[in-house]
Amino acid sequence: MYLDELKNVLADVLSLGAAKDRLKPETPLLGSIPELDSMAVVHLIGALEERFGIVVDDDEISASTFATLGSLNDFVASKLAQ
Repeated sequence: MYLDELKNVLADVLSLGAAKDRLKPETPLLGSIPELDSMAVVHLIGALEERFGIVVDDDEISASTFATLGSLNDFVASKLAQ
């Protein structure tokens, strides 16, 4: 649903360049992309809030949200549906 936009946000925040084109819904994120460390997660959340006009509360952040591109997509979709 929002996969292309999420790929662009990830590429911008993590400086992935053309590697973003290899991201699929099942692509593991947290723990698999070296650039996605704890500080990058903070920056990524800020970028998601800005790009999608959402607010992410601290208690909504979990490893499962950032497990795969698909799980991140599902999270954003659920926030936009609220």
